[in-house]
Amino acid sequence: MEKFVTFSGVVTPLDRANVDTDAIIPKQFLKSIKRTGFGPYLFDEWRYLDHGEPGMDCAGRPRNETFVLNDPRYQGSTVLLARDNFGCGSSREHAPWALADYGFRVILAPSFADIFFNNCFKNGILPIRLDAQRIDDLFARATGERPLEVGVDLEHQTLSPAGGDAIPFEVDEFRKHCLLEGLDDIGLTLRHSDEIAAFERRRREQAPWVFND
Repeated sequence: MEKFVTFSGVVTPLDRANVDTDAIIPKQFLKSIKRTGFGPYLFDEWRYLDHGEPGMDCAGRPRNETFVLNDPRYQGSTVLLARDNFGCGSSREHAPWALADYGFRVILAPSFADIFFNNCFKNGILPIRLDAQRIDDLFARATGERPLEVGVDLEHQTLSPAGGDAIPFEVDEFRKHCLLEGLDDIGLTLRHSDEIAAFERRRREQAPWVFND
C-alpha cells in the first residue's frame, strides 16, 4: 500500500447524503476480488445513462453530463467531498477499492458508515470527519467557477484549502501510523515474518507429525 504523508489535490463535491456502497459500486461488479479495475464503474448508475456490466468499455458509454464526476472542472480529482453517512449500506470492500482505483485518496464528510470508514484506512484512503459548517464552507468553495484544491498533512493532521486557513482533523493513532507507513493488514503481518518463521520451525520440531513433508 502506498505511503500517505503529505498530499494535495482537487476536490470533487458530491452533494448527496446517505450515499450507500451499492451506489458507489453496484452489485454486478462484485465478481472480482483483484482490488483493481473498478474505477471506470465508480458511481456507475449515476455516471452513465445505460446499464453497466463488468468488462464493458466505458469510453463510449453515454454519460450523464449533470453528474459531478463528468464535470470537466473535476477531472483528475483526488479528494471527494460528501455529506452525512457516506458509505452506508452493505459492507462490501469493493467500495473503497473503486474509489481508490478511480484516484481518490481523501474523502471529506461530516460522518461515515463505520465499516466503510474502517475499510478506507485498509486501502490507503484517508476519510476525514469535519463538522457540518466546515463541510458547507468547502462545498461553497468547491462548487464555484474554479475548482478548489486542498492540501492534506497527515503527520500534523491538517487540511489546508487553497487561500484559506489550515483545518485540524482527528485520526486514530494506529490508523495514522498504518497510512504513514503504507501498511495494510497483510503488510502489518509481514512485519512479523521473522517471528512467524521462528514459530513454524519450533512447531515443526515439537510436533513433526503435523506436517506432511
